[in-house]
Amino acid sequence: MLIVAALGGNALLRRGEPMTAENQRGNVKHAASALAALIGQGHSLVITHGNGPQVGLLALQSAASTDGAFPLDVLGAESAGMIGYMIEQELGNLLRNRLFATLLTQVKVDPRDPAFARPTKPIGPVYDEATARRLAAERGWQVAPDGDKWRRVVPSPRPLEILEASVISFLTEREVIVICTGGGGVPVVEGTDGSLCGVEAVIDKDLASSLLARQLKADMLLMLTDVDAVYACFGTPEARALRHVATTDISGRNFPAGSMGPKVGAAIEFAEATGKPAAIGKLDDALAIVRDERGTWLEAPAKEPQNS
Repeated sequence: MLIVAALGGNALLRRGEPMTAENQRGNVKHAASALAALIGQGHSLVITHGNGPQVGLLALQSAASTDGAFPLDVLGAESAGMIGYMIEQELGNLLRNRLFATLLTQVKVDPRDPAFARPTKPIGPVYDEATARRLAAERGWQVAPDGDKWRRVVPSPRPLEILEASVISFLTEREVIVICTGGGGVPVVEGTDGSLCGVEAVIDKDLASSLLARQLKADMLLMLTDVDAVYACFGTPEARALRHVATTDISGRNFPAGSMGPKVGAAIEFAEATGKPAAIGKLDDALAIVRDERGTWLEAPAKEPQNS
């Protein structure tokens, strides 16, 4: 089975954890173990991942440079290379008879996307409100609440096309495990002459992973995070885990825009476009989720046959 497995940011760096190389390496090693179990069961994987904390840190470092700051698309490519390198190496240490490739991925977006006027995507470290507002004033940032903390937010346009999808498909057909679409991919726009140019934005990783899974005609979209399932009435005494959900039953529900919302939306898009399942759950449960023993499975209802 061809699975697009999307690693959430907490699979790489836990919330509030110092962004040291050692912490990130340790988390990637843990994630690699869960992914290796899937590969060991004969599944073909295309692995995507977030980069919010990493690209935010690179942006801070870049802004402190006396040589001028790099744009977000360049920093996104830099973080994708860094994270992909670690994932590829740790997986290779566990599965030495397999081939791996980390691929920088360009993702086309619309320059007229309204998201450019309404930044919503959190990047970088978390701050208390006072610190966040001070940094926003000093650096021209926009900031917003993220849970009980605050973070910088940047535009997050909708992904329209994974430009390297044919290359990824070529590799998977030859049994290469591909790590790609890091941080949602590098956002680019197409000029009137067909040339590409990066833009100052960060694409949502889950939406990009859903698009990639559709372009690859994957058998499953698997979104791995730090919670065991999607919950109805989350954060209330009535909270309950959802195991099997029809996309038509969940599409009208409200989920947090900064966490579960994009995952549910991405799952619905994939399931309804392909008729195949999307699943959301905890990284450690990856193999059990694919076996339909854990997590939340979302599937589109079977279409009624049309009368001729």
